[in-house]
Amino acid sequence: MTNNPIARLAINEEGFVFDPQTGAGFTVNETGRAILGMLKEPGKGPGDKAREESIALGLSDRFEVPYGKALADAGDFIQQLRLHRLL
Repeated sequence: MTNNPIARLAINEEGFVFDPQTGAGFTVNETGRAILGMLKEPGKGPGDKAREESIALGLSDRFEVPYGKALADAGDFIQQLRLHRLL
């Protein structure tokens, strides 16, 4: 069993996300897929600001957006995951 709840999620190329533990499914856009992918990496759980900053750097590079926008998007997405009890 992992201490990273995101690791259990199945994510397909179209952005459908399935949680086999709860049976919940939802869709995300390309940015959401990228964030979830980074959260699934060891040491990149949603627990601290440094991880969000690391994710934002990855988003900024990948999507060529300003770091501040990427940081806000990452924070908002992680907050939504928490609100929906996925974290």
